[in-house]
Amino acid sequence: MSRADLPCFPLRPGRVHEVCGPSSAVFAACVGAGLQGPLLWLREAWLTETLNPLGLLPFLDPARVLLARPPNQIDSLALAEEALKDGTIALVVLEITRPLDLREGRRLQLAAGAGATTGLCLIPEGMGSNAAETRWRATPIFDAADTDSTPMRWEIIKNKMGTLGAWNVCWNAQAHRLDLVSPAGD
Repeated sequence: MSRADLPCFPLRPGRVHEVCGPSSAVFAACVGAGLQGPLLWLREAWLTETLNPLGLLPFLDPARVLLARPPNQIDSLALAEEALKDGTIALVVLEITRPLDLREGRRLQLAAGAGATTGLCLIPEGMGSNAAETRWRATPIFDAADTDSTPMRWEIIKNKMGTLGAWNVCWNAQAHRLDLVSPAGD
């Protein structure tokens, strides 16, 4: 897939982006698959579910994923800021549990710019920050005929660079790439 097929993807490095929706973790895995180097995934310790790195195996080597479970969002933000600023992590994924204020979002953007690192916040619907470069919505599309993977609909719902749109995509694990899929009936 070329950049013209899906503008704004891969995500612009040195910036923090957001994704919401039920397929947001898969979106993050697809982003990580296209980058070289380690990934830091931050999820607050009080959340009962946890990420199993083996679930990322169709997308990337789970050994690349560093999981951190800070006690609260304040500590998560501090860790994310330091990792973004450091520049040795290819992708910092931060699961958000409460809205970021403009100051917090701006600090993350400045840190990402300083370290030339990509940041991605997984947010609940409607909880975006004004500081985000782009905001995406990732949702699964049920297809009874597809037994290998679940097609998804990716919508870019905020873009500081201007282009908005929606695409049906599917992860091709054999080719290790994202494929554009024609909507049903096309």
